Amino acid sequence: MEVTIDKNSGYCFGVEYAIKMAEDEMVEDQKLYCLGDIVHNDMEVKRLSNKGLVVIDREDLRCLHDCKVLIRAHGEPPETYRMAIENNIELIDASCPVVLKLQHRVKTAFDKMEKQEGQIVIYGKKGHAEVIGLTGQTLEKAIVVMDDQDLDQIDFSKPVTLFSQTTKSTRGFYALKEKIRKRIEHARGSMDELDFSANDSICRQVSNREPQLRKFSNENDVIIFVSGKKSSNGKALYQVCKGENPRSYFVENEEEIAPDWIQPEDRVGICGATSTPMWLMEQVRSYILSLDSRSVEAEI
Repeated sequence: MEVTIDKNSGYCFGVEYAIKMAEDEMVEDQKLYCLGDIVHNDMEVKRLSNKGLVVIDREDLRCLHDCKVLIRAHGEPPETYRMAIENNIELIDASCPVVLKLQHRVKTAFDKMEKQEGQIVIYGKKGHAEVIGLTGQTLEKAIVVMDDQDLDQIDFSKPVTLFSQTTKSTRGFYALKEKIRKRIEHARGSMDELDFSANDSICRQVSNREPQLRKFSNENDVIIFVSGKKSSNGKALYQVCKGENPRSYFVENEEEIAPDWIQPEDRVGICGATSTPMWLMEQVRSYILSLDSRSVEAEI
């Protein structure tokens, strides 16, 4: 049996950077608060919890004083920074540089739209940590859309500036862009550059994984996609694999693998989300290889 881990899978730069910052801080203090799960992977959250990382929510943050709190790669709205100053909290800011740049772009566009009575629209998942940080740049006035029915929130007679959550599908963004463009033209009779501005703000380190995964899925007989069930990026990338290879399976860890998914002669590919640690994919690979060893022993 041939078992290969996709070299392009695993942590993106932002997640890797945040985890390193957390581990470095815990070497000295041995306890560090983190605002939300540092990564959408329960196995990794548990590993870091054992090292001293304590996950809190925004309500917990209001009650904390005189301590250190890590901001994860997803970024935070301005309100979090204001609260930290009031409560004498030292923020260890591990916000992804790509997300920080997008927050600045959204804030600049929002100030411009306010003068034109326009709207900021964000293609993303409502309630997602990154989206909360982005809408915070707009005094919570941004319209968050995912599906066609969400488009009804937009007033197409007014100017629209569109951005995307950095981890969304490129294909989905451009499909949404076209739908908004058509609705504006229908509402106004025509459209000029002041009516609609679409900004592809998807992280290329993330979006480039789609074509790479399609190729990887076709090169293997079976795909084991490893991801936390909370990861929206994981769900989206798994569908890319499933679309190319019907023998694709989504698992959180090796315990969820059914032995009858894999035959001894199969080429098995292991891949994962931007929130999947390499150690976990290697653990899954070792388990699959042990299945192959067991089948050989059974034949003997």
